[in-house]
Amino acid sequence: MPEHRPLDLPENPQLVANLVHFARALRKAGLRVGTGRVADAVRAVEAAGFTERADFYHVLEACFVSRAEERRVFAQVFRLFWRDPRFMEHMMAMMLPAVRGVAEERAAQAAEKRAAEALLAGAEMPGRDRPDEAAEETEIEVDASLTVSAEERLRTLDFEQMSTEEVAAAKRMLARLSFPVRPFPSRRAEARPAGRRIDRRRSLRAAMRSGGEMQALHHVRPRPRWPALVALCDISGSMSQYSRVLLHFLHAVSNRQGAGWAEVHAFTFGTRLTNVTRHLRTRDVDAALAAAGAEAQDWEGGTRIGDCLHAFNRDWSRRVMAQGAVVLLITDGLDRGDPDRLSREMERLHLTARRLVWINPLLRFGDFAPRATGIRAMLPHVDSFRAGHSIETIEALAEAISRPDDSGEKTRLMEALRAL
Repeated sequence: MPEHRPLDLPENPQLVANLVHFARALRKAGLRVGTGRVADAVRAVEAAGFTERADFYHVLEACFVSRAEERRVFAQVFRLFWRDPRFMEHMMAMMLPAVRGVAEERAAQAAEKRAAEALLAGAEMPGRDRPDEAAEETEIEVDASLTVSAEERLRTLDFEQMSTEEVAAAKRMLARLSFPVRPFPSRRAEARPAGRRIDRRRSLRAAMRSGGEMQALHHVRPRPRWPALVALCDISGSMSQYSRVLLHFLHAVSNRQGAGWAEVHAFTFGTRLTNVTRHLRTRDVDAALAAAGAEAQDWEGGTRIGDCLHAFNRDWSRRVMAQGAVVLLITDGLDRGDPDRLSREMERLHLTARRLVWINPLLRFGDFAPRATGIRAMLPHVDSFRAGHSIETIEALAEAISRPDDSGEKTRLMEALRAL
C-alpha cells in the first residue's frame, strides 16, 4: 500500500472542516463523493494552494467531479458555499420562495435549487457558527394550510428548476402518466358481424355450400393498426436535464402493456446518434438509464442536429418507420450547422413519419420567437410544435398526440416567422 506523507496542517484546521462539509453538500446534491476524494482534495489544495480563486475551483473540480453532467451542480454548490457572502440568506429564499425581501426576485438558475437544498441539509456547518449567535436562534413557522398542494405545484414547475427530491417525485408522476394513441385503419380487413363493407369472397363461399343460394351476407372492416413511437432526444448541454426526465417517461411508456403503441424506439443525439432502445426495455428504470447514459458518450456535449438526423434517415428510418410511426423530436433546435442540410433532413424525416411532433423546452418563455437559424430551418417541417418543460406540458402532449389536427404553437410561430 502506498504511504502518504503527513500533512502540515494548523492545529485548528478550519479549511479542512469546510472541505469536509463542502464534500457532504456535494454528496447530498447527487455527486459520488467519498472520504477518499476528500483526502485527495485536501492534499491537492495543500499542493496547489488557494490564493487564486480560479485555481482553487479547478483543483476541487478535478477532485470531486467525475462526470460531465456533474459540473453544473458542482459550480452552483461552489458558488453558494465559497463565493457568496450571503449564501445562507440566499438559500433560505430559494427554499422558501414565498418569503420576499431576503434575496433578489429572480428564478433559480440551473441546478441552483438542488445546490441550495444540499447545503441547507447541513446548515450547522463547522467553523461557521458563532457562539454568541447560537443562543439567539429564531424559529420560523410557515403555515402551508392554504397553499396549493405539492403535486399541483410540481405539475407546472420547470424540470430545470426542480430540486433533487422534486425531480424524483416528477419521475414517479410521469411513470403513472398514460400515453395512449388511437389506432388507424390498415388495408388488411377482419370479419365483423355487420357493417357497410361486404366480404364478397366469404359470402360466395357460404352460398356455394348451400347450393348457390345466398342465405347471409358476411361483412368486414379495416383491421386497426397501432403505430410505433420513435423518440429522438437531444442530450446536449442545454437539454441535459429535460432529456433525463423525458427518457424516464419514455421508459415507462415502453414497459407499459396495453398502451397502444406497436413498438417504442428511442435514440439520443448530441454530436452523434445513439440507439438506446434495448436499454429502455430493461424493467429497472435506474439500470436502464444508467446503461443508456453509458452508451451515449456525448452527454452535455455539442449539438449537430443536421448530421444526426442524416444518420437516422440513412441507417434507421426504414427499419423503425416502415409502417408509419409517430416521431417525437425532443430538442431546443439550437444548431450551428448548415441550415440547408438541416432543412433537407427535417423534410425527409417529415415525409417518412406519420406525424412529427417537435417538443421544445424553449416554449416555456412567453416571448419565444423563431429567431435562431436552426429553429427557422426545422419549424416548417413538423406537424405539431409543443412545449415539454414540465409535467403539465407532457400531459397536454399525451392528450394531443392522437389528434391529427393538433399543431400546437406551429401556426402562431409560422406567422411570426413570416413577419421576421
